[in-house]
Amino acid sequence: MLTADQINTIHRLHLIEKWSLRKIARHLRIGRRTIAKYIETPTPPHTRRDRASKLDPFKAVISELLERDPTAPATVIAERIRTLGFDGGITIVKDYLLAVRTAAKNRRAYVRMEPGPGERFEVDWGHFGALLYNGSARKLYAFCLVECHSRKMYLEFTHTQSFETFVRCHIHAFEEMAGCAREIWFDNLATAVAEHEGNLIRFNPRFLTFAREYGFIPRACHVAAAWEKGKVERAIGYIRQAFWPLRTFADLDDVNAQAKQWIEHTANQRKHRETGQSPDERFQSEFLRPLPLLHADYRDTSDALVDKQLRLCFDGNRYCAPPKYVGRNLTVKADSHSVSIYDQPKEIVSYVRSWERGRTFGAERFQ
Repeated sequence: MLTADQINTIHRLHLIEKWSLRKIARHLRIGRRTIAKYIETPTPPHTRRDRASKLDPFKAVISELLERDPTAPATVIAERIRTLGFDGGITIVKDYLLAVRTAAKNRRAYVRMEPGPGERFEVDWGHFGALLYNGSARKLYAFCLVECHSRKMYLEFTHTQSFETFVRCHIHAFEEMAGCAREIWFDNLATAVAEHEGNLIRFNPRFLTFAREYGFIPRACHVAAAWEKGKVERAIGYIRQAFWPLRTFADLDDVNAQAKQWIEHTANQRKHRETGQSPDERFQSEFLRPLPLLHADYRDTSDALVDKQLRLCFDGNRYCAPPKYVGRNLTVKADSHSVSIYDQPKEIVSYVRSWERGRTFGAERFQ
């Protein structure tokens, strides 16, 4: 192998001085074939000998384990192959799994789905920080539903992701859309999906009851396959970019009032780049399924004991009840606007919902 100085001299004499191969060979006392080789390839590729890896005998086993659970962590994989004789460290397993998963992710492709009108809703949550109420922070979530054919959006902000809040947001969206789609697609939300193993999906029984009441078929996306509900994923991103920046809010009602105005006058009026139409223009409510005449009661519900000071506790605040209920358990039902206290089916008293904490309401009523 020639040195770097010899290679540089060959190229200088050949390219700049215009010497022939014969003259360069005679001057440097190097064979003409060698001179020709280095002129054609100045730096021959470095031949690297692949070293055997301790994982080589176990890669087939690792592939089988990943087929059973693609998200299995490196610690579990290492534990399984150690029983078969692997004596390497965890780092080599992590590096190999990273390479395998990166390659699989890069190979993965999907076909864009364009459902017909009324065929499909997609639903997801987005997290948008918190709102402060006299120093008490309440997390803020955005419930978003998209009618996939038109891209028409429904947006509602909440302070919880409870099952009851989740269902109420659906009902509000159905009322806004004037119907329900044949299918609704979800991520693997605990409020909707109780268990998801491979293609086996077990939905939350309460959510299945809600689906039967409104006549839609629930669908759950595969794990780590966000593109299966890409339209609502992009809608959440659009909300973050186009609605959220440079706004201030007084409370939850203010957030939702601003969101409603933005949805009606901006989001559902813009010309969509995929459809070439605005969502409102493309939307066809006549293809949606009709809603039931009566809606079930999906308010947040809990039982609470009335103490000697006529108070019961709910969501960080205290609400007063009449003296005759001291020592009794009453039922509290609440949505984003009101808190109502019941004795069996009878409503005793109702309050405006407060998102502050540590407040007492109604003491002046029952002094």
